[in-house]
Amino acid sequence: MNTNEKRADDVPVERSSDVDTGSIEVQEERKQPDTAARKAASKLRIFLWGHPPESKAERRLLMKIDFFVMSFLMLMYWSNYLNRTNLTSAYVSGMKEELHFRGNQFNQVNTVFTVGYIIGQIPNNLALQVVPARIWLPSMALIWAGLSMCLAAAKNPGQIMAIRFFQALAEASTFSGSHYLLGSWYKEEELGKRSGIFASSAQLGSLFSGVLQGSIYRSMEGYRGLRAFQWLFLLDGFIALPIALYGFLCFPDAPQTTHAWFLTDAERKLAVTRLPPRPHTKLEWNLVRRVLGRWHWYAFSALFAWSSMLESVGINGLFQLWIASEDSSIQHRNYYPLALTAVAIVSTIVCAHVTDFYRCRWPVNFVMASGCAISAILILIWNIPFGARFFAFALAGVGYAGQGSNFAWANDVTRDDEQERAMVLASMNLFSNVINSWWSLVFYRATDAPRFRKGMIALICVAVATVIITLATRHLDMRDRKRRGEYANSDERESASPCHHVTEAQARRGNTNEEDDTISHLHPQ
Repeated sequence: MNTNEKRADDVPVERSSDVDTGSIEVQEERKQPDTAARKAASKLRIFLWGHPPESKAERRLLMKIDFFVMSFLMLMYWSNYLNRTNLTSAYVSGMKEELHFRGNQFNQVNTVFTVGYIIGQIPNNLALQVVPARIWLPSMALIWAGLSMCLAAAKNPGQIMAIRFFQALAEASTFSGSHYLLGSWYKEEELGKRSGIFASSAQLGSLFSGVLQGSIYRSMEGYRGLRAFQWLFLLDGFIALPIALYGFLCFPDAPQTTHAWFLTDAERKLAVTRLPPRPHTKLEWNLVRRVLGRWHWYAFSALFAWSSMLESVGINGLFQLWIASEDSSIQHRNYYPLALTAVAIVSTIVCAHVTDFYRCRWPVNFVMASGCAISAILILIWNIPFGARFFAFALAGVGYAGQGSNFAWANDVTRDDEQERAMVLASMNLFSNVINSWWSLVFYRATDAPRFRKGMIALICVAVATVIITLATRHLDMRDRKRRGEYANSDERESASPCHHVTEAQARRGNTNEEDDTISHLHPQ
């Protein structure tokens, strides 16, 4: 009896054990794919947006900064570029014939705009040291919006030139001023990807302008007695108005001066303390001596001034002019060149994320130089299939990839002096436009379309110059960091590879663990 009871008891126990073990194994098998998927998703999120802050308070603050700071700056720059690039769309969509453009008058309009843009660079950036950004930047947006609408009433190229000059003075506030504000809000490891996403909003403006003009030509040509290109100017102006209003109401200025309604007192303090401490500097007369006494101004001004000439195919509308010579369709003239814009957007965002992931800025310039050199060589050959020529013009969009990364690099290097940082960022854009003011007249005259032989040779030379200036700037940056002790010793520096990925643990520790010395002395370049 006892034996039977024991057997009866034993059997269920054994079966129960079998069932439990199998159940656990099945559950573990089911969990493994989920865990792998979560890990992959986590790695992708870190690559795309960086390591999340360790504290809940800082994560909440960063989310607010990303929403309000990034959204306004991107919308404003998108509108800025929408108004800047609409001239090319208008030119190939009837404005040339309607306003009787002759010879190189289109180039002259672009040159006048560039001169106004140059004059407005440094005054606009220094104005942000005195006038709150939430007042200054939206005010400039209102001005260029009104002037864009005035373009619809222009009767000849001379009036277009006058309006574009004053429009440029207002639009000069946006690009370098926004990079200055991004550098004020974000940590070094957060800055590159945000700068790249911000820079890509310009290309989204260019993309939208082409789509908008093509749509307007189909649906609004002749509506209420206006040509399609006139409606483009009016709509681009109207688009800027709500963006300016959003800035007046929601942009939070800089961390040290913000009174934003959506930030608590604790978050305002955290916005300042979470950033590395910076020496207190003032807007004084010795600013010029401080700026000119360091290599930063010379190197970064030269770097961006020349590397931005890799954007010449896009800036001067060469793709549109080539398509116009091949195809009489207005829609095709506006839609086909969007391939270059798409390449510019993708390359800018991808390169910016990679530079933050590996904490290394300078290689982006090699990517730009290589891509543009290949593009120029293919266009110089010319007698290639239509698809290959299309690819060559589209590939030139990679020349925009350094906009975010080079400004992030300059922001990193000049963090210790707010006024120098403002001057360096403004000067980068200023000298870029100084060169472009005569560059297009010499190498990209409208009468040289569609082959632009001189321009393609110049593009190859600029690619070589970009590589040389990049290497020189990298050498100076590394020299200074080594002097400050950011490398343990020269042997370590020589043995280390130029770019490394910083792990989440190292990023959160601040790279202070002695066991991680090889990583701890890495720096963004």
